[in-house]
Amino acid sequence: MSRKELLLKNWEFTYEQEDWYPPLRDALSGVTAAQASWRPVGEAANTIWENVSHLLYYKERLLHRLLGTEFPLSAESNDDTFVPSGGPDDEDAWKQAQQRMESVHRQIQEKLASLSEEAFDQGLPTTSIAQSVMSIMLHDACHTGQIVQIRKLQGSWPAKRHFT
Repeated sequence: MSRKELLLKNWEFTYEQEDWYPPLRDALSGVTAAQASWRPVGEAANTIWENVSHLLYYKERLLHRLLGTEFPLSAESNDDTFVPSGGPDDEDAWKQAQQRMESVHRQIQEKLASLSEEAFDQGLPTTSIAQSVMSIMLHDACHTGQIVQIRKLQGSWPAKRHFT
């Protein structure tokens, strides 16, 4: 398996295909805006929606870097990337956030599939595409685990899951 094939396969694992952990799409499946806005006890805990907003910021930034286009958003700090686009009762805004996640994931996947093996060594701007993609996948895995944990704490995660 080539490096490109390995990265693309793991890209699938982060969002849509079960591997060692649930993919992000499954972790978000069936979550309402109220559930996405629920905060566990403790100031250090983020909501599901805050985690999704954070993931979106960095995935959209990666997409713009891959496309060579200007990233229209800016955050003065990492904390600024956790701001959700709507309130706890805004089902439309929550659905839009989920649709943005699906879209940006697919667009990155398509761009990566179109690259040559050698292109993965190019910098974005200084870190290679391969390393940037690997970093985003690990980032997604970390926050997906947090989302699953939040769902377990709020009782919205199935007590038993079956997957293949």
